[in-house]
Amino acid sequence: MKIAVFSTQPYDQVSLDQSNKHFNHEIVYHDTALSEKTASLASGIPVVCVFVNDQVNANVIHTIAANGTRLIALRCAGFNNVDLKAAEAAGITVCRVPAYSPNAISEYTLGLVICLERKIHKAWLRVREDNFALNGLVGNDLYGRTIGVVGTGKIGALVARAFRAGLGCEVLAQDVVENPDLVSIGVKYVSRDELLRRADVVCLHCPLTPHTQHLINADSLKTTRPGVVIVNSGRGSLVDSAALLDALESEHVGGAALDVYEKEKSLFFRDLSEKVISDDVFQRLTTLPNVILTGHQAWLSHEALDSIANITMTNVAQFEKNGGQVEKSHIVRAS
Repeated sequence: MKIAVFSTQPYDQVSLDQSNKHFNHEIVYHDTALSEKTASLASGIPVVCVFVNDQVNANVIHTIAANGTRLIALRCAGFNNVDLKAAEAAGITVCRVPAYSPNAISEYTLGLVICLERKIHKAWLRVREDNFALNGLVGNDLYGRTIGVVGTGKIGALVARAFRAGLGCEVLAQDVVENPDLVSIGVKYVSRDELLRRADVVCLHCPLTPHTQHLINADSLKTTRPGVVIVNSGRGSLVDSAALLDALESEHVGGAALDVYEKEKSLFFRDLSEKVISDDVFQRLTTLPNVILTGHQAWLSHEALDSIANITMTNVAQFEKNGGQVEKSHIVRAS
C-alpha cells in the first residue's frame, strides 16, 4: 500500500525502510507534521502514518478521508492526538503500536533518577570546564528510599521491579489493576493520595486521560513530602508545569526529571537552537540546577525503532490483506 509518513526524522526513515524490505509498501516521507495546513499532502494516499505530536483532529480527518485515506497508522502507543469519533464517522481505521520497547523507557527512567539524585549532569558540565571540585555534588542513595510508581503497565512494572528488586527501595504503586508479580516481591499498592504523601520519588507511567491530566498540580504537590522528586517519562500533560515550577522555586519539590512536557508540540523533535523560545515556564525550568529536561527521547533505542517499524508495516499489510482488518489489540476505537 502507499503510505504517507509525517513528522519523519532520519532515524524513522532508516528503520521503516529496513522493515519495508519485507513488505514492499510504497512510502512517501514528509518531515513536516500532519496538520490542517499539511493534510493535503496525503491526497490520494490510503494510509497516513503519524507520531505523537501530529495533529489528527476532526478537520484533518475530514480532509484526508475526502482525499482517500482509509487507515491512520500511529507509530506510537499514545493516541490522545487523534479524534477517534471523527475517524469512526469517516470510516477510517486507527491502529497503533501498543508496546514497542518497555525496556527502553523503563531503563531511561532509572537513568534520569540516578542522574538527578547523584548530580551526574552537573558533574559532567564541571569536568568539561576542567573543574574537578566535588563541593556541591553530594547526592543521595536510592537504597531504602520510597519510590512511588503511578501506573504499573508494562513500563511501570519494569520500573517498579528495578527499584524494588534491583536497588532495594520501598516501592508504592497505584493502578486500577494490581500486578500480582509485583506484589510477590514486596511492591505495595496504595491509593494515589497515599503514594503522593509518602514517596520520596514519584515516577509517572500512566496513560493520559481526563482523570489523570494534571495529576501533579498545585493541590497534589502540597500533599507531597518536602524535597520530593517528580519524574515524568509518560505524557507531558500528567504534570501542570507551572505548578511544578512554583513548587521547585519554593524548594518544596527537591528536583524534577522530565522527558515530556505538556506544551512540547511546538518544541520537541526539531532544532530550535537559532530560535527564540517564548515559553516562559519551559525556559525557567531549564535554568534550575535540580531539573533535568530531555526532548521526549526515553523511547529512542535501536530496538524500539525496529519494533515500531515492524509493527507499523505489519499493521498496514494486514489492513491490505484482510480487507481492512488489523490485529484487534492494535486497533484504537472511540470509547
